[in-house]
Amino acid sequence: MIKNIIFDIDGTLWNSTEVVAKGWRRAVKETGYSKCEITGSILKKEFGLPMNIIADHVFSDLNDEDKKAELLKLCCKYEHELLEENTEDISYPGIVAEIKSLAKKYRVFIVSNCQRGYIELVCGKLGIEDCIEDYLCFGDTGLTKGETMKKLMERNGLSEKETVYVGDTAGDKAATEFAGAIFVYAAYGFGELEGERFFVKTPKDLAKTIEKIGRTLD
Repeated sequence: MIKNIIFDIDGTLWNSTEVVAKGWRRAVKETGYSKCEITGSILKKEFGLPMNIIADHVFSDLNDEDKKAELLKLCCKYEHELLEENTEDISYPGIVAEIKSLAKKYRVFIVSNCQRGYIELVCGKLGIEDCIEDYLCFGDTGLTKGETMKKLMERNGLSEKETVYVGDTAGDKAATEFAGAIFVYAAYGFGELEGERFFVKTPKDLAKTIEKIGRTLD
């Protein structure tokens, strides 16, 4: 039986790429440290990776590590400000209602490669704070997503066989396998995976899929 659900954020709960890209462009323009183009499409390919790796990829023309760290910090600051101000619903249709429904039956968590403070922002914007029992991110641990997931599972006593991770990229799948949990592919998100045993085409498919996993593995 599945008892625990851990969610990814970007590409699984919402698509913040255009808003984030706007904040990052503001930081780049303000500092003048990089001339690299930043668009939502570019960030969509990067989301899911640790923040320092994203910075290495996006600011490939910046070799000064101190300036890169300074720029990334400013990017995150403006990103948070714009997301706080944003009034458009950028969540995937049905995901909020599904999480609220799932939280009545399962223990629900979040693990992300984001910076510290991002998960709290997301939960606040989506109104799901009361649904999430615990969360961890790269900004908290400085570890890989798999290691972060394993850490969250250990501190909450989550059994590998009773826990699913819902994510949308190959990196999410690899992290789930490292942590020993069961991967559910969010096919509506950013990634392009094929042949996944468990997947959902829309957030509204989550409950049925998780119930199916429980029956399949019993």
